Amino acid sequence: MRVDLVLANWELFLGGVWMTVQLTGLALLIGFCIAIPFGIIRANKVPVWSQLINAYVYAFRGTPLLVQLFLIYFGLAQFDFVRESWAWVFLRDAWWCALIAFALNSGAYATEIIRGAVATTPKGEIEGARALGLSRWQVYALVLLPSALRRALPQYGNEVVFMLHGSAVASIITIQDILGAGRTLNARYYVAYEGFLTAALLYMAITFLLVMIFRQLERRYLRHLALR
Repeated sequence: MRVDLVLANWELFLGGVWMTVQLTGLALLIGFCIAIPFGIIRANKVPVWSQLINAYVYAFRGTPLLVQLFLIYFGLAQFDFVRESWAWVFLRDAWWCALIAFALNSGAYATEIIRGAVATTPKGEIEGARALGLSRWQVYALVLLPSALRRALPQYGNEVVFMLHGSAVASIITIQDILGAGRTLNARYYVAYEGFLTAALLYMAITFLLVMIFRQLERRYLRHLALR
């Protein structure tokens, strides 16, 4: 492996790491904001809204992320009304298309995680909160959601890692993320492995860091479960 080529192009990979972290972080944040209300609605089986959200979740969990990215980046551009609308300012940019696809995909998976955590909240916690005279919104904000989010930590940690790995498809639509930097290095110097191996090591390093962060969070917020 030509390590000298990797070292000589460290700025290329640094930019790729920043792009990957930026896209993944924003997608997870937007997806989480989608998942909180959607997960609660799904857990409470609110008429009509629950069915609509279920359709959204099924569509994005039932199709590959790459297909979703292609449909947004290549598919929407085929419609005249899209190109003539205000949305075209964003949809003509590969970065925005990737962010929209990643955020909607993450939101669908996170919705199911939140739904499951809310649905399995012990009834005693809710009854105790109501016995204290808390309003419905206070029960959700102060008791139900914090309890559900603690239990959802392991599953959501997996979603964060999956989103990081899934973000590699962004390089296919010209975004210079970690994998895109690796492909650029290989094409620039006509090498086969250096770019991909470096990209793999960088993904592994970020994954290791994320796993350590979530393990620390689990030790702190799920410590009571280990005592049972």
